[in-house]
Amino acid sequence: MQIKVFLVPIDKNTIIYCVEGLKMKVLIINGSPRIDGNTSIALNEMKKVFEKEGIEVEEVQIGQKAIKGCIACGFCHKNGRCVFDDEVNEVNAIFEDADGLIIASPVYYASANGTLISFLDRLFYSSNFDKTMKVGASVVVARRGGISATFDELNKYFTISGMPVASSQYWNRVHGRDKGEASEDAEGLQTMRTLAHNMSFLIKSIALGKERYGLPEKEKPQRKNFIR
Repeated sequence: MQIKVFLVPIDKNTIIYCVEGLKMKVLIINGSPRIDGNTSIALNEMKKVFEKEGIEVEEVQIGQKAIKGCIACGFCHKNGRCVFDDEVNEVNAIFEDADGLIIASPVYYASANGTLISFLDRLFYSSNFDKTMKVGASVVVARRGGISATFDELNKYFTISGMPVASSQYWNRVHGRDKGEASEDAEGLQTMRTLAHNMSFLIKSIALGKERYGLPEKEKPQRKNFIR
């Protein structure tokens, strides 16, 4: 495949680089139960950047869904999908096709939305495809506290899966409680735009690297516990 890289000026302060010959996609999992709430406001800032960067976006909102937690039945080990045939299995195929994943959540008691956590536990555990070098980013929205704990909680899904984590100019947070308040957080929204630009750069750079060098070499996993 022939790949061409070229610079595109967006305005006097912004130049992006485009990769011709590669189609790139980001999956967004919105864990908020609110439609068009503060979490959506944060994500919409990122979507604007991805559009400029030529990266396709698909968003799935699951915060208002009835998602069961993992029951440790082992069905997914044999079948490559979860025993509960719901949104988890639907998103599985989208995730496999994506180059990047954004997980976004409001903060509940210094943690992510419980529905989102049940969804992510099952999605990451039941999906049997290689997630190495898919770029991850988490976005957290709160009135005030609990953001750092939730941010750390969501990032753990990436770092156990060989997924590089995109960062911004500050931790990926936007503040707001009542619907629409996030639009007043100028620094938070700028953080979202910077995150999207950095994530776009990382996705494109990894795509170029994979074309030339392939994926990193992997050793056979050593599955041990603390007593043997």
